[in-house]
Amino acid sequence: MLKIYNTLTGNKEVFQPINENIIKIYVCGPTVYDYCHVGHARAGVAFDVIRRYLEWRFPEKRVVFITNFTDVDLKMIKRAREEGVTIFELADRFIKQYFQDFDALNVKRASYYPRATDHIPDMIKFIEGLIERGFAYEVEGSVYFDIDQFKNYGQLSHKKLEELQPSEEAEEMKKKSPHDFALWKKRKDDEPFWESPWGPGRPGWHIECSAMSIKYLGDTFDIHGGGLDLIFPHHENEIAQSEALTGETFSRWFVHNNFITLLQEKMSKSVGNFRTIQEILTQYSPMAVRFFLISTHYRSPIDFNEEQISQAQQRYKRFQLALAFSGQKDPSSPISDTFSSELEEIVEKTRKSFIEAMDDDFSTPRAIASINNLVKYVNGLAAEKETVAPEFLRQAHNLLLELGYVLGLVKSPGEEKEEILINNLVKFILELRKDARDKKQYEIADRIRDKLKELGITLLDYPTRTIWTKE
Repeated sequence: MLKIYNTLTGNKEVFQPINENIIKIYVCGPTVYDYCHVGHARAGVAFDVIRRYLEWRFPEKRVVFITNFTDVDLKMIKRAREEGVTIFELADRFIKQYFQDFDALNVKRASYYPRATDHIPDMIKFIEGLIERGFAYEVEGSVYFDIDQFKNYGQLSHKKLEELQPSEEAEEMKKKSPHDFALWKKRKDDEPFWESPWGPGRPGWHIECSAMSIKYLGDTFDIHGGGLDLIFPHHENEIAQSEALTGETFSRWFVHNNFITLLQEKMSKSVGNFRTIQEILTQYSPMAVRFFLISTHYRSPIDFNEEQISQAQQRYKRFQLALAFSGQKDPSSPISDTFSSELEEIVEKTRKSFIEAMDDDFSTPRAIASINNLVKYVNGLAAEKETVAPEFLRQAHNLLLELGYVLGLVKSPGEEKEEILINNLVKFILELRKDARDKKQYEIADRIRDKLKELGITLLDYPTRTIWTKE
């Protein structure tokens, strides 16, 4: 029984999807004015694992997963002005880089990637609805949400209005309450703008996600995700304006990942203490970075530590080795057909403990530990001279593939054809190398080994077999 921690209630709750055929998830994406850093990677990988597990745990349901791009706000406007480009050109560049970064980290593509600027009419219609219902008002070309009219404000962050810091921006001094937030911002000089019933301007940040999530997922959906820093004010304001418009629960679950810190301080662009994904991937393999990120529970902080990434890289290599050994069989070796109850128990115990871990609010550290027990056992067999029951290897290999895919440590089935081609080519090269070694042509055998190493293929020679792994 899957339980997910709900920020709304502060408890782990049994997950029961709203619809019997579909699971709907919306995760706030980046503001695309710069390169993504490791903090963005943490969120992307965390919710990718959540999505993968839901798809695996509920195979009868279709998971619709939305991640947006915020491509209009002050940061976008400022950066575009500095570079002498439009916000659209700026967004195009960094969205392209976003996909390169997250594809490398094996993050599955979302069902949709709505861009804020493509949904301005939806936002205007949303704001008009709030005004009609008495939850918003216009002041000299800007529109604000009337917090006093929404009685459940603070249900997510548990903040009280009297605790909030009012805005000190001059143009907001005419608001009914200093706590009211902008839905539509009146045009300023040299800023991009759109025409609206209230005059030219642009949307506020919070209205973007409400309008896009409801457009693609409906008035109520299952999970709304994002980083801890989005709880307030972003998600709190989303709840207020969305439920004010529809009269329905906005999202059943709010799920938030914790931060990556550098020297115990949150990694962020505003502070300047960040490492881009691009930069990290020049030092470590994408899968090592992914392994590092999921080695800590998504609700716990991670202090960025290169030593720990190096350790994660070694752990991932051990996983690769077990996957490689269990997937390779030397047909010339006599192999016992015995499949003992002990080996069967190891496979079943791994599956059971993996599910128990992931059912407990997606506990990836425990899930990895359960897989590591099988990895350790398989790698122990690889170093032995004795032959291994093929049925055990087959089941171990299939389980490692299956669970590895859930954690995103194995590439998607769509890439299987390329993998098969690589496997067949390497197998042929290893046969040539074996012939060279049998003929005592060790220099040729070593050259093959070294060349494969340059290409990212590592060979491990054992007394009765050679296993290869890919970096």
